[in-house]
Amino acid sequence: MADWLEGLITELRKFGSEATRVEVKAAASGLPASARESLAAFCNSPGGGTLILGLDDTPGFRPVGLPDARKLQTDLAAMCRDDLTPPLQPNIFIGEVDGSPVVVAQIVELPREQKPCYITAKGLNRGTYIRVADSDRRLTAEEVHQLIAERGQPVFDTEAVGDAAVADLDGAAVDGYVSRLREQNPRLWANESVETILRMNRVVVPDAAGEYRPSLAGLLSLGHFPQQYFPQLNVTFVHFPTITGESTPSGVRFLDNVSMNGSIPYMAREALAVIQRNMTRRSLITGEGRRDVWEYPPEALREAIVNALVHRDLSPGSRGTQVQIELYPDRLRIQNPGGLFGSLDVNRLGEEGRSSARNSLLLKLLEEVSVPGEDRTVCENRGSGIRAMISSLRRAGMGPPLFKDRVTSFEVLMPNHALLDDETVLWLSTLGREGIRDSQCIALALMRRGEVLDNSKYRAATGVSDSRVAYFELQDLVARELVDQTGSRGGARYTLSEYAKSVGTHEARRRPRPNRRLQIIEALAHLGDLSKAEIAQTIGASEKTAEHWLGRLKRNGEIEVIGGKNRSKNTRYILSQQLRLLLEDAETTGQ
Repeated sequence: MADWLEGLITELRKFGSEATRVEVKAAASGLPASARESLAAFCNSPGGGTLILGLDDTPGFRPVGLPDARKLQTDLAAMCRDDLTPPLQPNIFIGEVDGSPVVVAQIVELPREQKPCYITAKGLNRGTYIRVADSDRRLTAEEVHQLIAERGQPVFDTEAVGDAAVADLDGAAVDGYVSRLREQNPRLWANESVETILRMNRVVVPDAAGEYRPSLAGLLSLGHFPQQYFPQLNVTFVHFPTITGESTPSGVRFLDNVSMNGSIPYMAREALAVIQRNMTRRSLITGEGRRDVWEYPPEALREAIVNALVHRDLSPGSRGTQVQIELYPDRLRIQNPGGLFGSLDVNRLGEEGRSSARNSLLLKLLEEVSVPGEDRTVCENRGSGIRAMISSLRRAGMGPPLFKDRVTSFEVLMPNHALLDDETVLWLSTLGREGIRDSQCIALALMRRGEVLDNSKYRAATGVSDSRVAYFELQDLVARELVDQTGSRGGARYTLSEYAKSVGTHEARRRPRPNRRLQIIEALAHLGDLSKAEIAQTIGASEKTAEHWLGRLKRNGEIEVIGGKNRSKNTRYILSQQLRLLLEDAETTGQ
C-alpha cells in the first residue's frame, strides 16, 4: 500500500493538478464538510476514486501536518456511515507522505442497482454528485431520475408511442426487415404474416387500451419520421471554423450546420455523408510510400455514429437532447445523452467479450434492418463496434479515440492528426533502439503527444489483447529508459522519459545518453563480479535498465552468470573469458 500511495503522490506532483479519480483536502482543522460531496461523487462515477486528507491542494501537494490522524480517520469513517445514503464502507488507512501522516480513503464505484449515493441531509435531488474533471458536480433532479431508472434494464425502447400508428412505419423498410427475417430463419417466420412478425418482434406493441402501436424502438428502426413525435431524437452536425468554436475575425460562426431526421438507419447514413462532405484528405506514410486518405476513416465514423444513436438514453428526461456531432479544425466530437450502461468501464472499452446494451430491443431490431442502399445491417450487436472503430483508426495511422463517460452523457473524441507523421517517424528512428515493436512505437508516439498510458490504454491504442504482453512491452520501454513509470501494479502510469523527449534537440546533443553497455563492461572489468543491484548502483540506472542490458550482454556472449539461478538476488555477473582476453589484448597493444 505504501508503494501505491507513493506512486499516486508522484503522479499528482508530476502533472501538477488533481485528477478525475483523486481529491486532495488539507483537513488541518478537522474533517471538512465538503468531503461528503467527494465521497458521493466518487461512488457515483466510473471507477470510483481516492480521497486524501492532509495535503495542500496546490501543485506541490505538500503535507500540512495533521494534529490527530487517528481521529480524522475515525471521523471520516463515521461520515461515510452516517452522512450518506446508502452508507459507504471505503478502505480508510493512515499513510505517510514526506514523513507526515495523511488519511486515505479508497472509494469504489457503487453497483448500478445501488446508485445514486447522496448526502442524506440534502436529500436525493439536491445531494447527488458525480466527478467531472477534478471537481464534484451536483446532478440535476432529472439526471438523478435517470440514474434511478437505470438500476434495472431500461425498457423505454419497448414502450408504445402513444399517438403513433402502424401507418407511421416506412413500408419499404418494413418489407426489407420482414424479408430478411424470413430468409435468415425460415423455420420461425416463413409462414407468419407481416402483422404477426411485427408483433412478435415488438416492432408494434399494445398500449394501455390494448391497441397496437409502434414501440419506440420500432419507430426509431423502421419509422418514416419519428421526429413527428420526438422532435429532438435526431442528430445535429456543426462544423466550426476555429478550434474554440468561436467565430472567425470576419464573423463566420459555422462552416456547416445540419439537422438530420428520420429513422436511425437514415440518420446514420446521412450523418456520415455530411461529415465526409466537410472533411479533406491527408497523406498517410506506409511501407509502399504515401497514399491519400480521409482525415477520419469512414469505418471509424460509422461505428461512432451508430453507437451514439443506439446506446443513447431514451428515458423521458433525455428525449429533449440530440446526438451532437461537432467538427473542429483539430478534432471531431460525437456526444450522446446517457453514459456507459451496465458493467462497462471507460478504460476497458473495446476489450473482447465486453458489451452491455441499454436499449436491448432497439439493438435487436437493428441487427436485421439494412442500411438504406447498402447490403449490410445497421449494427451487429456483438459488442465489436468500439474495437472496429479503434482498429480502423490504427490502420489509418491515427491515435485511438478518447472516451469520456460523464454518467449522464458519453463522448467520443477523435483528434485530427496522423500519429506517425514525418516528424514522429524521424524521431523514432533517432531513438537508436533496435528491436522496438510496432506496438511500442505507437505508444511512444502517443506519449510524445502528451498521453499518459496505463496497461488498458496501451492495449486499446496498440491492439495488443493480452495484458501480460502489454505489461512486458511497457516494462521493456522503461528498461530502455525511453519511458518513466509512476505507481505500480494496477495503478502504474507511463510517460515519456526526459531523454526520449530531448532526442533530436540541442539538449540531447549537449548531453548525450550514457552508453550503458560500455559502463557495465567497465564496471565488471574494474570491480570483478557484481550483482544486478550493484551494477545498477554503479552505473546510476534502475535495476530494470541494468537487467535489460545484462540480458543483451549475455546474449552477445560478453558476460557470464555465476552463483545462484539466473535473475535471482544471488546471481552475479562477470566478463566472459573471450571478452577478458580481448580487453587484455587491447590493453597490451595500447588500443
